[in-house]
Amino acid sequence: MPNGKPNKPIRPRGGSGPGNRKRRVVIEGGAARPAAGQRQRPGDRTADRGPKSPREVVAPTGPVTVESGVTLRDFSQALGTPLQQIIKMLMGLGQMKTATQSLTDDEVELIAVELEREVTIKHAGDEEAEPESYDDTEDELEVRPPVVTIMGHVDHGKTTLLDAIRETAVVETEAGGITQHIGAYQTDVHGRKITFLDTPGHEAFTAMRARGAKVTDIAVLVVAADDGVMPQTRESISHARAAGVPIVVAVNKIDLPGANPDRILAELASEGLQPEEWGGDVQVARVSAKQRLNLDDLLERILLVADAELTLKANPNTEASGPIIESRLDVGRGPVATMLIHRGTLSVGDSIVAGDAWGRVRALYDYRERKIDHAGPGDPVEILGFDRPPPAGELARVVENDRRARDLAHQREERLRREARAKQSSRGVSLEKLFEALQSGGVADLNLVLKGDVQGSVEAIVGELAKIEHPEVRVNVIHTGVGGITENDVNLAAASSAMVVGFNVRPSAEARQLADRQGIEIRQYRVIYELTQQIEQALVGMLSPVETEAVIGEAEVRALFKASRIGTIAGCMVTSGIVRRNADVRVFRDGARIYETTISVLRRFKDDVREVAEGFECGILLQGFNDLREGDIFEIYETREVERTSLDEPSAKADASSKSDDD
Repeated sequence: MPNGKPNKPIRPRGGSGPGNRKRRVVIEGGAARPAAGQRQRPGDRTADRGPKSPREVVAPTGPVTVESGVTLRDFSQALGTPLQQIIKMLMGLGQMKTATQSLTDDEVELIAVELEREVTIKHAGDEEAEPESYDDTEDELEVRPPVVTIMGHVDHGKTTLLDAIRETAVVETEAGGITQHIGAYQTDVHGRKITFLDTPGHEAFTAMRARGAKVTDIAVLVVAADDGVMPQTRESISHARAAGVPIVVAVNKIDLPGANPDRILAELASEGLQPEEWGGDVQVARVSAKQRLNLDDLLERILLVADAELTLKANPNTEASGPIIESRLDVGRGPVATMLIHRGTLSVGDSIVAGDAWGRVRALYDYRERKIDHAGPGDPVEILGFDRPPPAGELARVVENDRRARDLAHQREERLRREARAKQSSRGVSLEKLFEALQSGGVADLNLVLKGDVQGSVEAIVGELAKIEHPEVRVNVIHTGVGGITENDVNLAAASSAMVVGFNVRPSAEARQLADRQGIEIRQYRVIYELTQQIEQALVGMLSPVETEAVIGEAEVRALFKASRIGTIAGCMVTSGIVRRNADVRVFRDGARIYETTISVLRRFKDDVREVAEGFECGILLQGFNDLREGDIFEIYETREVERTSLDEPSAKADASSKSDDD
């Protein structure tokens, strides 16, 4: 203390000592702040206290519901967890995300598990479900026609039966005799109407058949009397039971020589469908669609079930609502949607919304393509006026005005876009293997731009392509749409190195010319069997060749010659095949493999030779191996690359791993 004055304490620059006036205060999201107009005292340490790390933030612990495709920032706010903590958590798992990026469902579940939180993910498809009941008085309800779904196996006569009931010839227009879409029709039975849905019988249309069962009141299960209960028959039974609808069985083709209806009834009984004539509660009609036998009996049994087991009433004096059965893009009329009205009355001029599509009803057509002004509960109707083909299976409903319809459609479109981005980033990876798949790499993509005639066909094709799984190649559908192939589709394919696939649609002249100039392949199909088979063949062409081993010869060591400069030379007799220079060789001793190497030198007498045939003697010098004995056996083999012909063939990598396991 010179000069009698105390020394000033030395503080580091930027320090946080109590006397340092220049301080840097970090306030976390949950830190206490001074009230408005209240000044914080410099020496007040308690005012500076806040959470020192994100772990100290007290977050809510109750269950949370988020939308599928939620962004990282919105998910952080919903959980009440600092954004930095979640980002750090993902970085620790090898995943980089920004605050505005969408999270996959698996990532949301993973974060929830790490934070020990209960999180419910709400998908866009779960939000448009039609209410099961309405607050309608009994006086407002009127009887509506029953909605009947025709279901069953391929080629059991579903469309032919429906054709006979409504006396048209739809089956002749179907590719390969297989129904490719859902059709909705009506018929009159003694002054009462019945609405029929015809669902496809092809196994690829499982989702469409399931959707048909969800909108129906009664399921008619068609079984061929000369065939029996098949896998898709059981699948249809499962769909009907899942939807909770009664089943009426139509045993078809009773006019054929090999028909045995009693055997069919026994098989149905083993599936839990006990016929009424055997003491059960399932109505069974024995019919022939081609001969039009006993069709009246089938229709009467349908009405009997409707009257006995169901209460089919709806309020016609309200806004119309109901599911979209099918949609397509018509060249002359624009987007056309088939709607089955469940409730209310749909009129020309109504504002309507279905998923991300909206519009004003410009025209209505009944199942006979007659123009109408109104349609009530239970009626299938074609609608013109949507801005785009609405997704099949979506709930369509009338709203108060065009502005409201447009806003709802745009909100839905944004939701679907976020979900699509999240799904695209995940590529269907399971929760357990999410980060392993992201780091694996080496997977070749077959990019597709898919266009179809109707939304249901596109949906079914995407579902079928999703079943094609392989660790080396995969199908990546980058865009789907309804309608003809346009120049925009070709440009998208060119930018994405994709192939354009059309199902029951064709490219325009401009699109074809553009594809020829840019070298884009356009493939067109009418039957889904052919489409899936050729896509699989294209994937097989992308597979790397399989490395196979072929044993080309064997040689026995008869004598050993030691050379100081080069090593041990084995004097051998070629006992089978040929011995080739630079070929791979396995050394066996007493039946056990002891070494594997290559032939570096091959001599016949004093001459270097390329190969030695069976029955001749030769001298062999192995690469890097001299510990030889007389009697050792050399197995000479070559590794060849063979193009694979099927996705089921194992890869070279798999073969190598299996060999290492055997070793």
